[in-house]
Formats: sequence, C-alpha cells, structure tokens
Amino acid sequence: MSGKRLFLRYLYDRKSWIVFFLFSLLFVDLLIWIDNGISIRGNSMLYLNMLLILAMIVFLGWRFRKETRYPRALAELAEGIHEDWIETLPSTFLYQEEATSQLLRAVDHWYWHKISKSHSARSMEQDYIAAWVHEVKTPLTAVKLIIDANRDHPAMRKIESEWLRIHLLIDQQLYISRLPTLEADYVLEQTGIQRLAALEVRELSSWCMEKNIAVEFEGEETLVRTDRKWCRFIIRQILTNAVNYSPEGGMIVLSTTVIEAGPVRFTIRDEGPGIAAQDLPRIFDKGFTGGNGRLQNAATGLGLYLAQTVADKIGIRLTVESEPQSGTAMQMTFTAVNAFESVRTSI
Repeated sequence: MSGKRLFLRYLYDRKSWIVFFLFSLLFVDLLIWIDNGISIRGNSMLYLNMLLILAMIVFLGWRFRKETRYPRALAELAEGIHEDWIETLPSTFLYQEEATSQLLRAVDHWYWHKISKSHSARSMEQDYIAAWVHEVKTPLTAVKLIIDANRDHPAMRKIESEWLRIHLLIDQQLYISRLPTLEADYVLEQTGIQRLAALEVRELSSWCMEKNIAVEFEGEETLVRTDRKWCRFIIRQILTNAVNYSPEGGMIVLSTTVIEAGPVRFTIRDEGPGIAAQDLPRIFDKGFTGGNGRLQNAATGLGLYLAQTVADKIGIRLTVESEPQSGTAMQMTFTAVNAFESVRTSI
C-alpha cells in the first residue's frame, strides 16, 4: 500500500479522534462567544483555532509514523515470507502490537506442532505400507515358483497374467513409498535406453502373450545418462498403459531417435483407441482416467501421474501425441545435460 493511501486509511481509522477534537474546539469557541466574562477578539480566536488545528495535524503525523511502523513491517514481511519469518517479526511499540506478535508466535508454534504430528503419522503409515509390501512379495514369489513349475497346465498362462497385474500394483505401491526420498536414492550412470525397455518388456511378456501383442524395437541402441531404476519405473508405467489399451493382436513399437541438438528421444507407440483432444492436457493429473479409463473400471489414474512426477525429478521430459482411433505415442526426452545432476553436484 502506498504512503498516501496508508495515510488516508489511518485518518479514516482515527476519524473518531478527529471528530471529537473538532467538536471540542467548536464547543470551546461557542462557550467563549456566549460567556460575556471572556473577552477575546475575533482575530485572536481565529489565530488560536488555527494554532490548535496545526498542533492536531502535527500530532496526527507523529502518531501516524509511530503507529504504522509495525503494520508496514508486517505487510513487507507478508510479501516476501520465508520459512524463518517468525524470527524477523518487527519490534513492538503498542500493546496491540505486542498482542499481535504473541498471537503470530503462538500460531507458528501450533502450525509446526501440527506439521510435526502429521509428518510422524505419515512416516509411520509409509513404514507400515513398505513393510506390508515386502511381506506380500513373499507369497507372490511363492506363487510365481508354482506357476513356473506347472507351465504345462492350460490355466497357468491366465493365472500368470493375473499374478503379473498384482505384482505390478504391489511394485507400484513400493515405488510410491520411496518417492518422497527419491533424491537420496538417485544414481546417475550411462545406460542403454533400449536395454532398459527390453527388461520391462520381458516383465510384461505374459500379459503381452495373453493379448497376442507384438513388441518391436526401432532405431539403434543409444546411451543416456539417467537413474536406471527410476527410468525403468517410468517406462513400466507407460508400457503398462500401452499393453492395457492395445487391442488383441496389436503391436507396440519402441523407437529411439537422437535429435540433432543432442537430446535422445525414446517413443512408445501403441495401436489403442487414442486419447480425446479434451483429455490430452489432463492425462498427467493425479486420479484422471479420461474417457478410455472410465470404460475400464480397473483404471486408477495414477500411472502417468507417477511417471510425470518421477520424470520431473530426474530430468526427463514426457510428451504425448494421440488422436482418437489412431493410437498413442508417449515420448521420453533425455536432455544432453541432466539438470538434477548439476543441482546435486553443487550442493
């Protein structure tokens, strides 16, 4: 707020003082004029009134500077607030300023206490989920061994496909629990992008065979600098969507392109129903399933959201090209210089 507006606001807030002063001055003038025992000339009366009004103006100016110092400091603090804002509270002059500062300190203490309790509860919940996921993986591993030992049974392919979906959901939940500490679990290295994708295709092979989906690689193997584990997680989310929405007997093409400027682009293209134009801007939103997802009750709207979240953290740019009935192409662009690496190096 500008100085002029602040001064006008101060006068408005102190209008009762000003009105009281003017009425008092008028009352005294009226008494002098009525009382014949007091003899003051008109010029002297005018001079006295002007002197008192000038004194009142000076007084208001002095009080304005005193009483607006604290709120002006608070307004400046609000414009550039930071984590330790409570330590930079201005000094107080009046009782109401001291009471305001005490309230702000009490609110800050209460807020951090609530945050601490919330973090503790969330940490316990994450630890419980992580422990639960690890416990569930044990019987899942046993089931996989049983499937591998009885592959001649005609029902095993269907059972393995359903086992794979459970395994993917459990594995996704494990990555979700690790996501808040991604920075502490991040290792950059040179690796072949097609090799990483091939490992994920192998993981989904039983599902692809169930739907008779062919997977084809195009382009040459290209090295990228990224974190293998988290990059595979992104590929897995995209591939899972591609297999899920591909028709029976469809094809998924994984291609690598080296852009002239230097970055590497890895594209996963399917022959699914495509994405409507109005849904494209929202496909990375948490919980958004779109028109195709609503047709499949199993859609959660988490896969692409998690892929985008991880990609933002590790320096991969995700883009999509799609039209209804023309399939979908998800593109992963690996920049020549990983911004996340430079940040970690400078710390």
